[in-house]
Amino acid sequence: MAENEKQAVQAKKDKKSDKNAKPGIFARAGKWLRDMKSELKKVQWPTRKQTINNTLIVIACVIVVGVFIALFDFVANEAISLLIGAFKG
Repeated sequence: MAENEKQAVQAKKDKKSDKNAKPGIFARAGKWLRDMKSELKKVQWPTRKQTINNTLIVIACVIVVGVFIALFDFVANEAISLLIGAFKG
């Protein structure tokens, strides 16, 4: 029985040392914020001109793809209408 008591006491000591080794939630949150700020300083941000240029390219691509989808939809709709009309009567 004495052996079990020693093991229980040792287990309690281990738990206490584990709690002391792990930093608290606020310490971890603060470290995360500091690390994030450090990483954001390393980012190479685009210039205003690059951002505007890339935005215009994306808008142009969206318009072109939208026109192609509209044309395909129109052609497919007409083809289906012709097929339905041909088999209907």
